[in-house]
Amino acid sequence: MSDFTTPVWGYFVGIVASAGIVWCLWLLYTQRRWLGKAPANQPVDTGHVWDGDLTELNNPVPRWWTVMYLLMCVFAVGYLVLFPGLGQYTGTLGYSSADDLRRQQDAQEAATRPLYARYEAMPVADIARDTRAQEIGQRLFLNNCAQCHGSDAKGAPGFPNLTDGDWLYGGSPDTILQTITHGRHGVMPAWTGVIDARTASDIADYVRSLSGLGVDRSRVFSGKDAFGTYCVACHGVDAKGNQALGAPNLTDNVWLYGSSQRTIEVTILNGRDNRMPAQEGVLTSAQIRILTAWVWRQSHADGDADAPANGATGANAGNALASGKP
Repeated sequence: MSDFTTPVWGYFVGIVASAGIVWCLWLLYTQRRWLGKAPANQPVDTGHVWDGDLTELNNPVPRWWTVMYLLMCVFAVGYLVLFPGLGQYTGTLGYSSADDLRRQQDAQEAATRPLYARYEAMPVADIARDTRAQEIGQRLFLNNCAQCHGSDAKGAPGFPNLTDGDWLYGGSPDTILQTITHGRHGVMPAWTGVIDARTASDIADYVRSLSGLGVDRSRVFSGKDAFGTYCVACHGVDAKGNQALGAPNLTDNVWLYGSSQRTIEVTILNGRDNRMPAQEGVLTSAQIRILTAWVWRQSHADGDADAPANGATGANAGNALASGKP
């Protein structure tokens, strides 16, 4: 399938490709002295002389050079007839690099299917205890996830730490599997136009106080009052968040974007909009299960599927998704 959004670009590419061949043939034609009566190896005196004995000559193009370029033009015409190269024309062979890539991917998948077959139905907790699966999972993570979460899976501003056992949507194997498969879209609405900067600053002071951070105590009470008006619908009266909504826990001193007063104010006023891309279609179902087990294991070193990781039940995304959490 062509990537062109309009036929105009297809015609443009076809004209440029054809014009290149025509121009090359025209150039060869203008240098055709070897086809005429004059000997091919006889230079022409241009009449320019320097220092009395240095004469500029116009040497004819060597015959082998001309023949080589004629053959290249013939090859180019044949190529453009057989393969796509003239815009939207697909060629008589119907070759497509996308189809070729698909065939290679299918062949690769067929070759590796026996390796992943044993993990298709294995519980994630059991996969997490399998040494070979953990090695595969680490490589899958480094190839597909480390760009955002870091090679140590400890995240970066805007990209959650996957090792601290603190989760935005929940840290169960099934939830992580769903996150990796379908992705997540976390949105914190912007409150600009609804509250002013002073109120946002008061709320930021109150939120920071919930994690034991330094605040202006004189503003915490008004911040709590504003929080109760604008924020409890998602974060709850106790500010411990709501995993069903993807609203983070604001009491555990875990921050996706940072805990500074200014950062929290920016989050409140401008909101946040982050997205975790879905991996279905990129990874096979077995690869996603292995990757799920590897991610889950980072906060469950003992491999116990029932024990909460690090005693945490709360907020930050253990998956690559965004939240309103500063």
